[in-house]
Amino acid sequence: MRKRFVIHEHHATRLHFDLRLEIGGVLKSWAVPKGVSMNPADKRLAVAVPDHSIGYIDFEGTLAEGTYGAGEVRIWDKGDFKAENAEANLAKGKLVFTFHGAKLNGEFTLVKMTKQEKNWLIIKSKDEFADPVWQLETVLTVKKLIRS
Repeated sequence: MRKRFVIHEHHATRLHFDLRLEIGGVLKSWAVPKGVSMNPADKRLAVAVPDHSIGYIDFEGTLAEGTYGAGEVRIWDKGDFKAENAEANLAKGKLVFTFHGAKLNGEFTLVKMTKQEKNWLIIKSKDEFADPVWQLETVLTVKKLIRS
């Protein structure tokens, strides 16, 4: 059964990407500091964060200064995905799924790191969509923070 996904480009204190998968009536969510890659050689850290409501799937805007995650949020990619027994497999620490998005396509694996409460890896499978020279491009201009 296909469900929806969104990846938000989030310009907070540090640029990161929020991976959100529609599973169990919520958006299961991970912060991916370097973004999801189409290169199977890239094993990207994905830090589990609290679930978000399904209504957040279309969110774009600015989170006010002084609030959690303050900064610009834009949809980087969205579409649907297919995964067998998603809830059960996530609970076991390994989810294999297939993206059908504007930027991301093909099979990926989310795997929980051993003895880590929140740390996962997201890895692109070697399939017809894999791209060993793939480079992430942001939607918004990356701003450098200047600290005094």
